[in-house]
Amino acid sequence: MSEVLAKSKTLRGGEFLIRDAQVSDTFIPESFNEEQLMIKSTVRDFLEAEIFPNIDKIEKQEDHIAARLLEKLAELGLLGHHMPEAYGGLELDTNTDTLVSDVLGPAGAFTVSFAVQTGIGMLPILYYGTEEQKETYLTKLISGEMKAAYCLTEPGSGSDALAAKTRADLSEDGSHYILNGQKMWISNAGFADLYIVFAKIDGDKFTGLIVPRDSQGLTLGAEEEKLGIKGSSTRQVFFENVKVPKENVLGEIGKGHLIAFNVLNVGRFKLNAMCTGGAKELTSRAVQYANEREQFKQPIANFGAIQYKLAEMAIRTFASESALYRTSQLMQSWNKALREEGVGFAEAKLQAAEEYAIECAMLKVIGSEAVDFVADENLQIHGGMGYSEEGSAARAYRDSRINRIYEGTNEINRLLTVDMLFRRALKGSLDIVGPAWAVQKELASMPQLGGAEGPYGEEIKAVKDFKKAILMVAGGAAKMQMDGQLNLKEEQEILMNVANMMNDLFQAESILLRVMQLQDMDKRHDQAVYDAILRVFLTDATARIAKEGQDAVASFTEGDLQRTFLMGLKRYTKYPPTNVKAARRLIASRMIEANAYCF
Repeated sequence: MSEVLAKSKTLRGGEFLIRDAQVSDTFIPESFNEEQLMIKSTVRDFLEAEIFPNIDKIEKQEDHIAARLLEKLAELGLLGHHMPEAYGGLELDTNTDTLVSDVLGPAGAFTVSFAVQTGIGMLPILYYGTEEQKETYLTKLISGEMKAAYCLTEPGSGSDALAAKTRADLSEDGSHYILNGQKMWISNAGFADLYIVFAKIDGDKFTGLIVPRDSQGLTLGAEEEKLGIKGSSTRQVFFENVKVPKENVLGEIGKGHLIAFNVLNVGRFKLNAMCTGGAKELTSRAVQYANEREQFKQPIANFGAIQYKLAEMAIRTFASESALYRTSQLMQSWNKALREEGVGFAEAKLQAAEEYAIECAMLKVIGSEAVDFVADENLQIHGGMGYSEEGSAARAYRDSRINRIYEGTNEINRLLTVDMLFRRALKGSLDIVGPAWAVQKELASMPQLGGAEGPYGEEIKAVKDFKKAILMVAGGAAKMQMDGQLNLKEEQEILMNVANMMNDLFQAESILLRVMQLQDMDKRHDQAVYDAILRVFLTDATARIAKEGQDAVASFTEGDLQRTFLMGLKRYTKYPPTNVKAARRLIASRMIEANAYCF
């Protein structure tokens, strides 16, 4: 690790489990500066002028409208806002880059077109491309002159991407590769000008290739009939003896897995941003409908059952947003430290995303499940009108479902979260053994009596105890594996339990850090409602963490050890009783008054 990074107080990836984050080091959306707010306004204006009025055309893919909209975003500089100035980009920082994706979240199926173009379409070339490849392709992708697609998935290889059968063989004269195979579920395929294709050179060396659309032998299947995101182009791509020049190899031969997996880290992070933005919009629409719709001679927003739903939508959205910008700041700080060490733009971005791969996997799950919940409740609040395709609720319900599948299914991301945690512990880059052992020693001592002191004392203690609960369960399972009593590769349910506990912890601490920072800001906020969000989330998270922990412990322990662990869980999953009814009503009342999601 560099000297700058060694001295940095920035938490490393996964360290949130063993170290306390500082309020002052956490970025929150309420801290956007004037330039960022201007960019936010620009993106919102684009939504209002170009996306919402054309949503039906986008849904029907009329005249490749998604491609035209990408070109309009390019005119605003919003295809290369995160790219180097040398290739026509704006080099905006990570927090601003995150904001752009957040605000574009309500764009429905168009978010897929945008995410592919600016993410998996550009990043492989930025991270691994030669200078010639960057000048040839990256500049045109940023300007909107070219559109990109990313070809990884095959009929027989989804989550197991490295099982791909598409192959590339060197020609007899050694000048090019001959590409044969099939890819499926390829977004932007219908209008892309170039494809990032993964194939096995000589049948075993997984490698990335840049393949232009006009290559002879490259053909497309018909547009897929999908449940949702109908406005995004999704096709199969076929390669029959396609000649790919040797200079179009992306990165090193046999190292394509590095491209695929590292680009996915950013994709998962950005997916949360778009899901969070979408959830905010859908919550606003639910509030507006609840205020407009009258039953029993009054708006349905007056009823407690509806207020419960609105509040819960807001809480989950707020939690996802808090975790998102907390991670964004971590990545930005890590990137900045690397740049100060002389690391190049692309390499610093790549290393920062890789460092926080655990958090990115968690965010993907958190954001996709938040927007899925919000879309479902939005439809429920709309009732019969929600079920009708005449309104927007049904489309949002269908569109939201894909987020739990692509960029790695949520099940895969949960397993990855814990797997990466254990791998870093084994490599020595993340010390969870020491803290886990300290928890074991604490369990043998008498609990300290008396309540927590100071502002948010109970909340701070609850979060610290959540960490201890996870360290106890994860550490216990890891020790049993080391002793040969457990094979965690065959115990995915236990890993999922631990991942769920980690997701709740990360959100709980992120909300706490945000609420504490809001209290300290010069500009006064409605602190009571933010406190209500925090208390309700902690109340529910306490119960969820206890349940997940109990399920895990009961799965790999018995006898005295099980009793000790269950006592530990009881000790570490306590939070004072909260009047959640009153808290949720307060949260809902603020939105009903504002007629929008207002946090």
